[in-house]
Amino acid sequence: MTNPVHAEKLVPRIIPSSPPSLTPARPGALRVGMVANEPSGDQLGASLIQALQECIPDIHFEGVGGPRMQAAGCHSLVPMEQLSVMGLVEVVRHLPRLWRIRRGLARHFLAHPPHVFVGIDAPDFNLRLEEWLHRAHIPTVHYVSPTVWAWRPGRVRAMRRSLDLMLSVFPFEVAFLERHRVPVRYVGHPLAEEIPLEHDRAGARARLGLPAHRTVLAVLPGSRVSEVQRLARVFLETAQWCLERRPQLHFVIPLVNAPIRALVEAAWQAVDPQLPVTLVDGNSRDVLTAADLVLTASGTATLEALLHQRPMVVAYRLNPLTYWLATRLKLVKVPYVALSNLLVGEALAPELLQDACRPAGLGEALLSFLDNPERMRQIQERYRQVHQGLRCDSRHRAAEAVLGVMGLWSEVGHHESGAS
Repeated sequence: MTNPVHAEKLVPRIIPSSPPSLTPARPGALRVGMVANEPSGDQLGASLIQALQECIPDIHFEGVGGPRMQAAGCHSLVPMEQLSVMGLVEVVRHLPRLWRIRRGLARHFLAHPPHVFVGIDAPDFNLRLEEWLHRAHIPTVHYVSPTVWAWRPGRVRAMRRSLDLMLSVFPFEVAFLERHRVPVRYVGHPLAEEIPLEHDRAGARARLGLPAHRTVLAVLPGSRVSEVQRLARVFLETAQWCLERRPQLHFVIPLVNAPIRALVEAAWQAVDPQLPVTLVDGNSRDVLTAADLVLTASGTATLEALLHQRPMVVAYRLNPLTYWLATRLKLVKVPYVALSNLLVGEALAPELLQDACRPAGLGEALLSFLDNPERMRQIQERYRQVHQGLRCDSRHRAAEAVLGVMGLWSEVGHHESGAS
């Protein structure tokens, strides 16, 4: 492994000194560096940590992670929320802070090299960090392929020069990455195992205190502050529009943290404090299990709704300039925005984006599901089929791949088989 003092020269000199909290692990312990930037990555990271701990109990994790990764044993050097920024235009004003954080992490990992570094999603942040570490002969793995098959395909060049291995969570990505000479292994998505094929709707409603016999609509306006600022009010106005036409509706909103709760509560009070809404801290899985129908922001939530076999309407609003650039420059190369639609290969979930994301349009799309129970049943069956196809013990596959990059999997696998 490259001498840390020499390797540090690979990073620009404007990197700040490491803060006092960046304490190296005890000598001799296996060390894994990890960086995630949002709740879905935090979930993936926690699952990987647990699988690696099952193989090697004495293993140390540090980097950037949210509450799930920290609970699993990762020491977070920076609050994850500081990395959670989305959009072309939105990122610009945060660039100095993001660069400063990334360079500080690079200095830390170059001074105290981990046995492997795993960047979890966040490609615009992680690929550059991975390149610096890779040049210093630190093994690098990226977990969740950037959507190079959908937009900005030029990023494959950065992936080739930055990575020892890409862990793909969806099967349709592998052929594209192999064609572009990116080392890749399909490991599947841990959520497909963690979320059961059968769902106890009555039990989930009882746990959440929801009415047993009303139609429940789950409202998921996003996990980032910027998303919720754009979507919470229009989603609640949509709920109001639907309630005027279907008085038996009840709404439930899962909230990932206190800042998101504050934004949603403010929007609720502004739209109609009498709306029958239940706010739930965390626990999006019980919320989706309890629901009949889902209104969701585009993103990983559409995968979760699919895995819960819930018909959904998908909406999104970007900064107007970001949206204009994406459409004007034809940056998006796929027919659907929602991951759920990409996985099934058709628009089972209506997508209402930007100017189309309005209460009447969203409400009509939602109520059209309720007017057609047979369509809802067919969608649920199709989602179930996709769910079954994604189940492949992904967290252990991912752990095996990471150990393999460290040169440890054959040793661990042989030890375990001998023990059995």
